[in-house]
Amino acid sequence: MTGCLGVKQDVIKQAHPAVLAITGPHDTPGVMKAVHQHLPPKPHDPYTDLIGVKLTPPHYAYLKISEGCNHRCTFCIIPSMRGDLVSRPIAEVMQEAGNLVKAGVKELLVISQDTSAYGVDVKYRTGFVGGKPVKTRMTDLCRTLGELGVWVRLHYVYPYPHVDQVIPLMAEGKILPYLDVPFQHASPRILKLMKRPANAEKVLERLQRWREICPDITVRSTFIVGFPGETEAEFQELLAFLEEAQLDRVGCFAYSQVEGAVANELPDAVPEEVKTVRKEKFMLAQARISAQKLKRKVGKTLRVLVDEPGIGRSSADAPEIDGVVHFKGGKAGEFRHVTIDRADEHDLYGRLQ
Repeated sequence: MTGCLGVKQDVIKQAHPAVLAITGPHDTPGVMKAVHQHLPPKPHDPYTDLIGVKLTPPHYAYLKISEGCNHRCTFCIIPSMRGDLVSRPIAEVMQEAGNLVKAGVKELLVISQDTSAYGVDVKYRTGFVGGKPVKTRMTDLCRTLGELGVWVRLHYVYPYPHVDQVIPLMAEGKILPYLDVPFQHASPRILKLMKRPANAEKVLERLQRWREICPDITVRSTFIVGFPGETEAEFQELLAFLEEAQLDRVGCFAYSQVEGAVANELPDAVPEEVKTVRKEKFMLAQARISAQKLKRKVGKTLRVLVDEPGIGRSSADAPEIDGVVHFKGGKAGEFRHVTIDRADEHDLYGRLQ
């Protein structure tokens, strides 16, 4: 096991005594030492050996562009574990992206704790990619990644104004028309308690502009219900936002305390049974919206990246968190066209062309 929770080895060992090794964040050497200890290394490969640790299938990979976060959301402890935002040099990011593509990766999933803040900490310093100057900034990174000829998918994007600048790249087919934006709530009071940099009204306006520029855009988000102090009226406000926003992909969490989070000290905790009911109502509402949106894709032919025979993903589907496209046949890692015959609340079903 590796990552930020690795700093609490005793907690992990108590819960999972069979774990072979535990490392903290940024410890690639530690991970590789543990892997090689239990699994002898393969012969040297000039492409994949440059990549480091890759735990995804051969045809897609996560591209981490920064570490840490400057926000202090009251439900989150990531800054206390990983510190403030530290952006990777853009030349280093592009070198890794290029190596991944050379190794056969067809889809790059851009991740960080705050993708839209990339470069803020270094004042958007200029780097050099292929001898050309490129600023350490999300918009410039997206433009440069878009030249690699593979799918580029953006995750964990805060709805800052400059995010609008990447939407034309989506409309032009440079990067996938997909944005993962963790809105978390719609009530101004709850958002303030969460210390989230968003406003529901402005979010709706921005969504409308994005769809005007790129009608095919898919917007995914996550929300928290049952946050301390959330009233029934504020939950209804969230449901109303969901209905108006018409988001494509949505996840929902019932608030739970995390050791060290500021929100633990907030008054008026919501009872567990109320959280459960609110989560169920929320997901039922979104399931209805999702079913309606997916039904509109019936009869269309979509480009799909095959994950395994019979299962693939369209541009609207990130691996493991979104829906999939079902069909017969196909080979993992290839792009195919699928004509959609039917849809349910989350998935599509069709025929290979």
